Amino acid sequence: MAVGKDYFPEMHPVPGFRLGIASAGVKTSGKKDLIVMEMIDGSSIAGVFTTNAFCAAPVQISKENIYSTQCRYLVINTGNANAGTGDQGRKDAESICQALAAITRVDERAVLPFSTGVIGEYLPVQKIISALPLAYASLSATSWDEAARSILTTDTRPKGASVQLDFSGKKITITGITKGSGMIRPNMATMLAYVATDAVIEQELLKNILASMTEHSFNRITVDGDMSTNDCAILVATGASGVDVSELSAKDMDKFLACLKELFIALAQQVVQDGEGATKFVTIKVSAGKDEPECLKVAYAVAESPLVKTALFASDPNWGRILAAIGYSGLSDLNVDGIEVYLDNILIAEKGGRAQSYLESLGQEVMSKDFFSINIILNRGHAAEEIYTTDLSYDYIKINAEYRS
Repeated sequence: MAVGKDYFPEMHPVPGFRLGIASAGVKTSGKKDLIVMEMIDGSSIAGVFTTNAFCAAPVQISKENIYSTQCRYLVINTGNANAGTGDQGRKDAESICQALAAITRVDERAVLPFSTGVIGEYLPVQKIISALPLAYASLSATSWDEAARSILTTDTRPKGASVQLDFSGKKITITGITKGSGMIRPNMATMLAYVATDAVIEQELLKNILASMTEHSFNRITVDGDMSTNDCAILVATGASGVDVSELSAKDMDKFLACLKELFIALAQQVVQDGEGATKFVTIKVSAGKDEPECLKVAYAVAESPLVKTALFASDPNWGRILAAIGYSGLSDLNVDGIEVYLDNILIAEKGGRAQSYLESLGQEVMSKDFFSINIILNRGHAAEEIYTTDLSYDYIKINAEYRS
């Protein structure tokens, strides 16, 4: 189950970036489950990773090597997270990197591994290594669609976004895919994201750009409040367009960053819309706070309240649950009489209780929609933040209860 239309956009090839796909038999279904991504020599790369202390072996290796050498290849398997696997898990991930490095004749540190799937099970290493030549042989600049489908686990549909920009007759392409449906509460769920552009971006600048983009996209979503052991977001700049963003005018730089941010947000929102068992896509906006952290504290308290989420699923405007979540969010010296709460533009609570103008039928009308917002005005400052979340349905329980069956 997912919210909104199942739409996959036209994916523009990124010069200097290719993708290859194969079936290694990691997924029992026999579906494609192995992806190799290749970037031309001289490309820049940046990554952000889960802060989970039990981060998976491939996360450990990628974090160590992403800036230590000239990265050329990414290798991703689905169906097995290679997390909670100790020293053996690390050896397994290293073996896969070594095998791809031998095929491509690069240093093994130039290969970054990624995994997603069941935690606590060892990788079927030989199956993956045996399929690497097939994935490598299929490398193509136009395989974004197939790659987007191959990285899925409990997702119901592929997720992608692509845009082309013109700067004085020179074109920049930005294309990306992501996967994620449950265990979503990144802090940089099982979430992977890969975005590539043919712009020229020096690595330190690329790192700063990715940190900013991630903070306002993948770090603003939650399905269930669980942080994965394998989350990552990768941004590659191949430089093949010859357009150096550091040489753009201030206006053109703003244009590039705005489009990149829009693409990251689009990918993040697609993850939430495909949340496990989701029937609602809800934007939680908190404004007039003292600072951004306290706005986020309130937003996540509401978004991750099981009582709020089940009310969302029932289309039940049980606004008392929203007030309760705001109240326990941990804000100091909170004046509850000053808070206003809206469903879309319907005022439901003010002055510490139900708004005089509020009618249950109006709240019901909003809550019955697939897409709507909960707007919370704290009236104690000028900061504002928004996050994206889902409801909690019967299907979420079923999907996760039967995840390994």
